[in-house]
Amino acid sequence: MASLLWSQDDTFKLSVNVDLTEVHVNVTDEKDRPVGNLRKENFRVFEDRKEQQISVFKHEDAPLSLGLVIDNSRSIEPRKQRLDAAALSFVRKGNPEDETFIVHFDDTARLDRDFTDSIPALEDALAGVKPFGQTAIYDALILALEHMENAKHLKKVILLITDGVDNSSKHTMSEAIEATKRSRVAVYTVGLLSMSGGQKAEDSLIHIAEASGGHAYFPNNVDEARMYMERVARDLREQYTLGYFPTNRNGGWRSVRVDVLPPPGLPPTSKLTANYRHGYYGPSASN
Repeated sequence: MASLLWSQDDTFKLSVNVDLTEVHVNVTDEKDRPVGNLRKENFRVFEDRKEQQISVFKHEDAPLSLGLVIDNSRSIEPRKQRLDAAALSFVRKGNPEDETFIVHFDDTARLDRDFTDSIPALEDALAGVKPFGQTAIYDALILALEHMENAKHLKKVILLITDGVDNSSKHTMSEAIEATKRSRVAVYTVGLLSMSGGQKAEDSLIHIAEASGGHAYFPNNVDEARMYMERVARDLREQYTLGYFPTNRNGGWRSVRVDVLPPPGLPPTSKLTANYRHGYYGPSASN
């Protein structure tokens, strides 16, 4: 059976097959620390406002297919080496079975390294480009989403790093967002926007991340960017899997809600936050 995948903010993934839907959720406490001692009875899942019976419950570190989508425009040059090192640190903190590809973008977008589990190969690909030109973010994202169709893992994530606003793509922001929404890939964006782009650049990165169930981060410097990337890497390894057989058999958009009940030992008023994607397209409406 065909299987599909999604994921959200501090991380969640949604994989769909004709019979089973899996919601991948991260749960954090008031101090934004992962909560790892939850059981099946601590979760309730609703689809289109109807509660679903949880048939699958797992808490495990599953391997993922990762796309690094990295700005190579001229303005990135002063920070390129340190950003490359931060991206590699993100990869190193993942599951040893992860696979990663690299898309660079400047005036255009291109695949510079196909899926690999080799850190030296990724290092060579990052070091082998020299920044120039403008910023084709939307073209790069759509290229990466298309290439993700070759992924071997169900869990799929894109990390997009940029310092500006798109000014060179053939595709529009609306096209990029729609492709993201239908791709079943979680997109995390890191925007070092102090140099250029302003509110327009920030809004575009937020819309892209929210469309996928990912999250947008706006660090003030490279050190903060590295910190955010490492946080995403942590969260991707701390997901709960909640599987259910949907009562809704129709195509189209299906809304999803996950409620988390505090475990024994925590007061009912304890604030636990569930991060996940809040919907998906039913099989008959998807690609």
